[in-house]
Order: sequence, then structure tokens, then C-alpha cells
Amino acid sequence: MARQTDDRQDMTHVDADKAKFGTARSAGKRSLWGALMTNGLYGTVTETLFKTPRRQFVLLASFPLFWVFFAHLGPILQMFWISFLDSYPPSVGQEPQFTLDNWAIFFRERIFIIPFFRTLAFATVLTLSTLLITYPVAYFLAKHVSRRNQLLLLLLLLIPFWVGEIVRTYAIMILLGNNGAVNLILKWLGLIERPVPFMYTSFSLGMGIIYLTALYMLLPLYSALEKIPRNYLEAAADLGAGAWTRFWRITLPLSREGIASGCTLVFLISTGYYATPVLLGGPNTTVFAETIAGFFHVAGDEWPTGAAFSSIMLIATLAITGLFLKLMGRDGKGMMQ
Repeated sequence: MARQTDDRQDMTHVDADKAKFGTARSAGKRSLWGALMTNGLYGTVTETLFKTPRRQFVLLASFPLFWVFFAHLGPILQMFWISFLDSYPPSVGQEPQFTLDNWAIFFRERIFIIPFFRTLAFATVLTLSTLLITYPVAYFLAKHVSRRNQLLLLLLLLIPFWVGEIVRTYAIMILLGNNGAVNLILKWLGLIERPVPFMYTSFSLGMGIIYLTALYMLLPLYSALEKIPRNYLEAAADLGAGAWTRFWRITLPLSREGIASGCTLVFLISTGYYATPVLLGGPNTTVFAETIAGFFHVAGDEWPTGAAFSSIMLIATLAITGLFLKLMGRDGKGMMQ
């Protein structure tokens, strides 16, 4: 018994020493932090930077604003500036002059207007086609797949987008070629005897762009549909609403934000593709991006004209998407009423 008592006393002393050591270390840490807090320079700087909520906001927002301006708005503003110059890059000893001729060329030459409106019409049709194709997929994922399997299926859909645009475009070329999978399947089914020339047509270009932009439509739609409470649909069914009525009066209005976001992304991206139309398109599918690129690929002072055409396309697409979003907001309110 005496020995056990001594052992307990020894353990008590050890625990006390550890506690003292830990307390000393904690005190040392607090003393260092306390020394920093009591430092006059540190206090002056922090008080100056974080004294008011407005200063805190400015400090936190300064880097994001810097990044947005110089990485995004900066190049666009420079493009606008170049579009009003008569020559760029400037020659040695020559000062560029301000002019509006670069913008006037677009309205004078009919050859440039045709691919411009073709691009807008093509992007509109592709946006609607992508919406019709991906909406059932998004609805199935959001409403008929367990939450545990949703992430797995979304991951499988994301895998093709881990590679670049060029690789995926070549995959479409292989698929639609004369010896591609589509023609081989049609031959095996006995529907054709000779390969169907899918390539370098509006079909091949449309299929390629839909494949490249489908994810940008799918994810906003899935996010909007997944948030719709199931009890809304169950309550409508209990009140006698059929499947089509439930979709038209509940699902579609509540998913309008996903539709607006997805359509905006797909439309803007479709108007700016260059490599895919070059690889999959033909002479009758020339888009405006190819026309713009032609001004930057030739020698001479054609960069200002290309910058002007780029600005025209940017203004047009932003105006169309702004009008579309405004109409979607109105329609959404009307549908909800």
C-alpha cells in the first residue's frame, strides 16, 4: 500500500510538471502575440486599415477588383481603344490617328454582315437545341437519381471536359468521319450502303458545339431543378394535376433561373468559338469568329479592323443576352402568377 501511494504521488508530480510546462508554453505564445498586439506600429497599421467597415471592404475587395480589371476588363478596353486607330501596332516614328473607318467597314461590306447574322442565328438555334437535349438529363439526375449516385453521375459527365477543346473536337471528327462510329452503325443496321458525309456541314458543326457546351447548360439546370421541393409536385398531384400540368405550372417556372443562366452561357460561348468551326465547318458555315481572326492573321494594319469587328460582336451578344434575361424575368413572374 505504501508503494502504491508513492507511485501515485510520483505520477501526480509528473502531471503537475507537464501542466506547468504546457502552461509555460502557452504563456510564451500569448506573450509573443501580446507583444505584437502592443507594438505601436502594428496597432497604427491595423487601426488605419480596419478602423471602419468601409475600409475593411475596400481592403478585401482590392485584389479581386484588381484582377477583374486587368485580367478581364483591361483587354476589352484596350480592344475598344485599338478599334478607333488607323494603324496598330504603331510604326516607329508614326503616331496612330483616330478614325471611325474600322467600324464603318462592317456596315458597308455585305460580305461581313452575312457571317455576323449567321453566327447569331446559329448560336440561337444551338442554344435552344442544347436546352432541349440537356433538360431531360438534368431533370432525371435531380429527381430520379438518389443523392448518393448524383455526384457519381455528374463526375462521369465531367470527365470529357477534363481535356481541351481541340481534343474533344477531334473526337467528334472521328465519330462523324466516313469510317466513324455513326456511319459504321448505320451500315450495320442496313440503313445506308455508302458513308454519309456528315463532316464539314452545319450538322457536324452543330453537333460539335452542342457537345462542347452541354455541360454549361446541364449544371445550372441541375442546380435549379435539384432545389425544387418534392412536396410541391406531390401536393399538385394530390390536387389532381397531371404530369404535364405539374411540369408546366411548377417545374418549368421554378427552373427558369437555371434556364436563363444556361442559355446565356451557351449563347455567349457559341458565338466565340473559333477552332471548332474551322475544324468541323465548311465553306457555307463560316462564322464571324473566323472573319475576325482573318484580320489578325494577315500582314498590314488590319488589327484595328479586327478589334472593331470584335467590339461589334461583343456589343451585339451582350445586348441579346440582356434582352433575353429581361424577358425571362418577365415570363417567370407571369408564369408564377
